[in-house]
This record gives sequence, structure tokens and C-alpha cells, in this order.
Amino acid sequence: MFFLYPAPYVLHPLLCVIIAPMQANNSPSKEGEDQKRQEKVVSAGIIVFRKTREGTKFLILYHGRGYWNFPKGKLEQQERSWQAALREVQEETGLKAKELKLLGNFKAFEKFHYNRGGNKIFKVVILYLAETHQPRITIGKEHQGYGWFRFSQAKKILSKHKDSVKILEKASAYLNRQRRKPSNQQQKSSSSENK
Repeated sequence: MFFLYPAPYVLHPLLCVIIAPMQANNSPSKEGEDQKRQEKVVSAGIIVFRKTREGTKFLILYHGRGYWNFPKGKLEQQERSWQAALREVQEETGLKAKELKLLGNFKAFEKFHYNRGGNKIFKVVILYLAETHQPRITIGKEHQGYGWFRFSQAKKILSKHKDSVKILEKASAYLNRQRRKPSNQQQKSSSSENK
């Protein structure tokens, strides 16, 4: 499976790192020097949701200083993105892989630049979607709290981070489409009734 990243970056499939190209003579240009000094970080996480009487609720973690987001973290060496996502969710929420049902057709990407200690960082976050029936969360040391929020509440909480809101909207739209699809069992019974 291949994914497109904004030119000129390429995700190396085995190393799970983003590689910036060199000029044809293999010496970095001034732009290449800037790219060389730019750290590339790939993280993975999961948009966790559960169905309640009030409707679907999304899990959002509170990091402090007004920052809320989905459970996620950096890929470790030789780790696939889905493995990192499951590991990070367990570390940050206590939810084990067996308590999560990954929806295999959903994957979203968040890409952005930021500065940390005078260094430029280009970050790619790969997010999956999973359902849980477990309402209780055990947050890790890096978080100060969490909440289960309906879609409209979650959008407000994430509103400072437009890419996160877009990904939440994509996840919600995906779940709505899944709800509208008739199951194979319903299709079979209705086709046998028509015979």
C-alpha cells in the first residue's frame, strides 16, 4: 500500500521515515540544507469511539494548557503504524488491543510543520478508527484528563486544531455511512423474500 506525501518528501516503507531528496549531484542545495536540518517525525494513533444511549462518543485526551487530542505517539524502530497506534492507545488510555475493534477501511493523515527548540519539525500523524465498549480509561503520566464527547462537543474542544477537526469530521462521516449500509444478512433475507 502506498501513500502520497507532499513533494518532495517520500515515506520509506521499511524504515517508516520521511526522506527528503538530494539534488542530482548528491550535494545538498541551500533548500536541501534546510530540509536536512528539518526533523521528520511520524506518529500514529487511534480515534476511539463508543456507542452510548446519547449517541456515538469520541475519546479525547487532555494534555494540559488547553490542548486536547486523540491518543497518539511516535513510531518506534521497525514498528508499523497500526502497531504503534495500538501501543500508544494502551500506554495513554489503558485500552488493550482486544478491547478495540479497528475499522479496517479508515485511515486519515494529519501533516504539519512546527518549531521545537529552534529546530523545524515536519510531522505526519496516521490515525485509525476503533470502537470500544470500555467507558473507563486509565490515563498515562503525560495527560491530565480525558473525556467522551459527542461529535458536536468534540469539534468545539478540538477547534484550535483545524486538521484534527477535519479528521474527526471524516471519522464521523465514515461511521454515518457504515450505519446506513444494510448488512449482508439483511440483504440476503430481503433477496430471498423476493424469490
